[in-house]
Amino acid sequence: MSKGKPILVTGDRPTGRLHLGHLVGSLLNRIKFQDDYDCHFLVADLHMLTTHYDRVGEVERNTLEMVMDWLSVGMDPDKSTFYVQSQIPYIMELYAILAMFCGVPRAERIPTLKEKVQDMGVGENYSVGLLGYPVLMAADILMFKAEKVPVGEDQLSHVELTRELARRFNFLYGEFFKEPEPVISETSRLVGTDGNRKMSKSLDNCIYLSDDPKEVEARVRIMYTDPKRIRADIPGTVEGNPVFVYHDAFNTNKEEVEDLKQRYRTGSVGDVEVKKKLARAINELLEPIREKRREFEKRPDYVRDVLREGTKKANRAAHANMDEIITKMGLYKP
Repeated sequence: MSKGKPILVTGDRPTGRLHLGHLVGSLLNRIKFQDDYDCHFLVADLHMLTTHYDRVGEVERNTLEMVMDWLSVGMDPDKSTFYVQSQIPYIMELYAILAMFCGVPRAERIPTLKEKVQDMGVGENYSVGLLGYPVLMAADILMFKAEKVPVGEDQLSHVELTRELARRFNFLYGEFFKEPEPVISETSRLVGTDGNRKMSKSLDNCIYLSDDPKEVEARVRIMYTDPKRIRADIPGTVEGNPVFVYHDAFNTNKEEVEDLKQRYRTGSVGDVEVKKKLARAINELLEPIREKRREFEKRPDYVRDVLREGTKKANRAAHANMDEIITKMGLYKP
């Protein structure tokens, strides 16, 4: 692991292929981070179990799919460490320690917990694991003494809890952990193609990084737009319109985007043209990513090797840190 650079930890749950929301929300930033930080990118398979514990048969395939997406956008295992969370047992050991001094009411105050419970439709019958996932996230971060954590605004509460737990540990057992700082993503969420608040695999309102040109065109064709605009000659709303949110995010031809917006507002352009130009822009963005991905699809053993070597590397660092933690706490080591 690089010496002298601040440590940064982030990752994704292996629930399948990644989509445009991941690209603008985190992946593009990770590519930039690699040169300035000692980046730790984790496959958060234990976090996946908090909501998908009945789908463990999908984890291996999903992990390979996800890491191929990482590699295809330019995340570089020669610059960063890719590792599998569940294969670092010290993370769970630290999770157990941190859980001892995190109160239940404090964990329940995490805003995204309510959101996850609502999405799952389980009411009060959610698992201890789901309740504790912010503490597990704190263990992910503190295990490697991270100084920076990239998050969207909706996850700031997780980093604040991590900072509180670091302070609590330091107060009880002496200074050890740094209090990590959040690095806010400019685009934390991308609206779904159906107009839903976010792009989500479970809602099937995504455009995946690996979608072929025809799939992209089909997904764009059925995108939600201004529901009040039933004819092309009716002036439409641009602000908050998913089609224009995507144009702003992915169409590099800004003159074209402004022209489409102006004509949309005055009722002089139809949705067909707006969407056709959006599909073209997205395909231009995705083609080099798809091309790289095709190469990695032919080399699954390389992807496995990247994870194997990265996990070994991360495990050595975690082992050394946990040994220091145990010593700091004064736990008996026979």
